[in-house]
Amino acid sequence: MHVLTLLLVCLVVFGTAARAGAQDRLPPIPAGALTDAQRKAIEEFKAARSADVSGPFVPLLRSPEVMNRARAMGDYLRFKSVLPPRLSEFVILIIARRWTQQYEWNAHQTLALQGGLRADIVAAIAEGRRPGPMAADEEAVYALVDEVHRNQSVSDATYAKAVASVGEEGVIDTLGIAGYYTLLAMVMNTARTPLPAGAKPGLAPFPR
Repeated sequence: MHVLTLLLVCLVVFGTAARAGAQDRLPPIPAGALTDAQRKAIEEFKAARSADVSGPFVPLLRSPEVMNRARAMGDYLRFKSVLPPRLSEFVILIIARRWTQQYEWNAHQTLALQGGLRADIVAAIAEGRRPGPMAADEEAVYALVDEVHRNQSVSDATYAKAVASVGEEGVIDTLGIAGYYTLLAMVMNTARTPLPAGAKPGLAPFPR
């Protein structure tokens, strides 16, 4: 019995260590190995964002045209969407939780709180629970994103509430944000993009 217990403990420890030390499959490309297209993409990124390439854009740089177009879409969805930050960041957190995307969650949890999303709503999303109570527009946006993921479609009632709350443009922006951050989550989960130095995972993995 003691031997079996020890074996189970070792499996848990080594499994956790292996996940924690998972290798970054697509790390930053050394300057000397960059193609002309990649250098141009980096220059355009810095000009648009006034920041160095980081996070999902590190692996995306392998396809500089995809990186450029993803960055341009993100420029609108992140900074110019018709949704207020409270709602746009809410959608991003829902996607980060759905994909257990630690980098995405780390980057947007504080922004969501600063944008006015209540801490208990953020905590509920982190735990995989439906938040409640929510404001009417939060309810509508949550239902839209949740339903389209679960059913790959949206009921008339859910759609009508979303339009009533954020308008047709807001519905498209909501779906755009959900789709865009799903792309980034897929890229980073595949690449095993690490958290910034010193950051700790904010999401517990769901049972798989």
